Amino acid sequence: MIVTLLVIGLLIFQVVFIYNRLIRLRNNAREGWSGIDVQLKRRADLVPNLVTTVKGYAAHEKQLLEEITTLRNKSIAGQTVPDQAKTASELGRSLKRLLVIAEAYPDLKADKNFLKLQEQLSEIENYLQKSRRYYNGTVRELNIKIESFPSNLIARLFGFEKFDFFALTDESDRMVPEINLN
Repeated sequence: MIVTLLVIGLLIFQVVFIYNRLIRLRNNAREGWSGIDVQLKRRADLVPNLVTTVKGYAAHEKQLLEEITTLRNKSIAGQTVPDQAKTASELGRSLKRLLVIAEAYPDLKADKNFLKLQEQLSEIENYLQKSRRYYNGTVRELNIKIESFPSNLIARLFGFEKFDFFALTDESDRMVPEINLN
């Protein structure tokens, strides 16, 4: 009788332990997504100032500036993780093109406001990269627990679902950028 109660107690303890671990991992993944979301919003808030500054120097780049504004607005709207990753990737590519175009305008490159915005954008991109790494790491751990035995039984019982990774959607994002100092 004591052995049976001990086994039942051990099983209950194991279920509670696994459940609490799944809860912690899910909350870590949500926290990770929050970090990405904050950085994406910071970047989106920076875009109008960057566009306004560039407009003054490069008015004929209207199509790119409109594309950036459209992507900025799309990035603010609530989306699924894969959709948000795609939009963020597209916005990042457009901002890179904007910075390349800015190279053709010496007055713009020397503008203090533009330099400050460019520095802030670089800082945000670094934080965004760190946030993505954290989020994807926590999602990986959660998804492993949801798929591994015996925690998959508890996950299924309590309705835990796998999270999507914040993945790069364009192969060009994986390539090392070329830097030309001429």
